[in-house]
Amino acid sequence: MIILVGGEKGGSGKSCLAQNIAVFLTTEAQASVIMVDCDPQRTTSDWIQARNNNPNLATINCVQLYGKIRNDLLSLEQHYDYVIVDCGGQDNLALRASMSVASHVLMPLRPKRRDLKTVSHMDDIVSTCLMINPKMQASFVITQCPSLPNQAGRITEAKDVCRTYDIKVLDAVNYSRNIYDDSEESGLSVFELEPKGKATEEMRSIACELLGITDAKQLIDQRNNIASVTTLRGNYGTGRSQEKRFVM
Repeated sequence: MIILVGGEKGGSGKSCLAQNIAVFLTTEAQASVIMVDCDPQRTTSDWIQARNNNPNLATINCVQLYGKIRNDLLSLEQHYDYVIVDCGGQDNLALRASMSVASHVLMPLRPKRRDLKTVSHMDDIVSTCLMINPKMQASFVITQCPSLPNQAGRITEAKDVCRTYDIKVLDAVNYSRNIYDDSEESGLSVFELEPKGKATEEMRSIACELLGITDAKQLIDQRNNIASVTTLRGNYGTGRSQEKRFVM
């Protein structure tokens, strides 16, 4: 499965989301994950390097790809359970190429006017890519929300703006918390730095809602069921082949 975290607006927390979703899938869903860094700033690549230098953390692979990466992503998908693409904050070839093959697209926006101004353009891009990839599931998510109660209206208004377009808006959000920056600087995720913290619950909720699951165990069960069916098909095919040779 290919998951794209991207959008036109920079600074909305795309890398943070991609990294934490990767750790969620690696540690809680016990999946094989590779990250694809399409941002020239190398935020995710640097995070991966810091992370993989720590033997106490689950290793996550990462590659840097730019431009027309459609075939590269399809190739990686054959070897990993999840390919998570972290695109920079701009409309470019890598973003559109990723959308052409992604199963899920997550587009983060802060509840700010300059972020919400990009919604219309992202809707156009999604509509275009759906012609090529009709199975793509695109979602907006509101990020870096203010935590003060008197600012809650900003979050609701941002969601309402997104809902005027034919793209899903996640109920789950994340708030502006120092732990997101603190964890990223050391190659960690909020899952590892504060396993029972509010930020961890936010990221878990975003990942689960994006993938349409209630918890990570559901993903494990899905993979086990697929593996069982594949095994049965293989055994069945082998048996038929032997029967055919016997008859001949």
